[in-house]
Amino acid sequence: MAENGAAPGKARKIKCPQCGGQTTFGPGNAWRPFCSERCKLIDLGQWATEGYRIPVEEQDGSLDIPEN
Repeated sequence: MAENGAAPGKARKIKCPQCGGQTTFGPGNAWRPFCSERCKLIDLGQWATEGYRIPVEEQDGSLDIPEN
């Protein structure tokens, strides 16, 4: 048994990270972890247009570089 309780190599049901619908995570799903090519392309578009970002706190502009 795998860590998640599923047999190794066997597909398991998960939620699509884009739409939340049920999908199969296994070799039979060409778009895994997504449910469809559409959800996969929507996610790719979010990455391409920088829709996914990690928030960054703005600094005061000074660099702490030691002077020799």
